[in-house]
Amino acid sequence: MNELSKYYDKVLMTEEEIKKMVARLGAEITRDYAGKKLFLICVLKGGFVFMADLVRAIDLPLEVDFIAVSSYGSSTKTSGVVRLLKDIDKPLNDKHVLIVEDIMDSGLTLNYIKSMFVNRNPLSVKVCTAFDKPERRKVDITPDYVGAVIPDEFVIGYGLDYDGILRNLPDLCILKRDIYEK
Repeated sequence: MNELSKYYDKVLMTEEEIKKMVARLGAEITRDYAGKKLFLICVLKGGFVFMADLVRAIDLPLEVDFIAVSSYGSSTKTSGVVRLLKDIDKPLNDKHVLIVEDIMDSGLTLNYIKSMFVNRNPLSVKVCTAFDKPERRKVDITPDYVGAVIPDEFVIGYGLDYDGILRNLPDLCILKRDIYEK
């Protein structure tokens, strides 16, 4: 990964630490949803790596689907306006929904998505995020499952990107400031 190391200052969580985090979350979700109809909805694009690992760590029958929204564009800060780009394909009325997100910071996107799904009358709606930045929250929303609370830094890797690249880093890293503060 020598070519990619020029983009980050520091590794915040190693690949091994992330694997342990996912295993812990999978065990918690398995325990909490035992005997229930579980439907995981991945928020694209950033959540796809976490979702792939998480579903393999959950020891239950489950369904998956994907939703795509936009609130950032190519900016490093949310615009506050959430646009639905791709919706799920199935009704939710007989399911326990777990929204799977890569990172929660302002909470604006997750608040929008959660409200949208609650209005579709599922049995329950909860949120699982790999990484949480609670100090950046702009709305009153708390994830039900949190992999790790992280500092208010621009992070990349493990599915999180900068301008569409660097999702393939296996570790969670802090992006060099001179890259995004041009």
